[in-house]
Amino acid sequence: MANYGKMDPPPDEQDHVDSFLDRIHLAYPDLDLEVEGIVDRIGGINRRINRALDETLAEFGLDMGDYKVLNSLTQIGPPHRSTPGRLAKRMELSSGAMTSRLDGLEEADLIRRLPDPDDRRSVVVELTDHGRETIQKAIGVQAQKESLFAAALQPQEKEQLNGLLRKLMLEFERREH
Repeated sequence: MANYGKMDPPPDEQDHVDSFLDRIHLAYPDLDLEVEGIVDRIGGINRRINRALDETLAEFGLDMGDYKVLNSLTQIGPPHRSTPGRLAKRMELSSGAMTSRLDGLEEADLIRRLPDPDDRRSVVVELTDHGRETIQKAIGVQAQKESLFAAALQPQEKEQLNGLLRKLMLEFERREH
């Protein structure tokens, strides 16, 4: 039974992390099990959300790279255009990798390439109506899944958890600079 917090949760409220912490406590008695529990739970939740997102994207014939391009173009706002170079930089891809990705998206009628009105030697990438509809539907389906995950929490708990996670994120951001 977990013995790292002030009080153990009842057995029916313990997750697999509690068992894991009991085991590693025997091997590493000096570890801060509260910290290990936080890190392992965040990692496990992240893996499950990513798996659900991969499943959602597959339903729409997309992968994570496609999602990032379409989402980037959506976030730019109307007319949902960007140069391939700016997209590649934003996604940290080589120009060759971006060209390959854009080829697939264009073939699927999710984006189109147009002459750049500011530079006749270049092109801009634009979301098609089909691309905009596809990414909006995919995001809607994923948002419903995420709502189901978060339904375990009351509104006040969601707010509290967001505040606590924000503190952790701010600490990471502070240390990265």
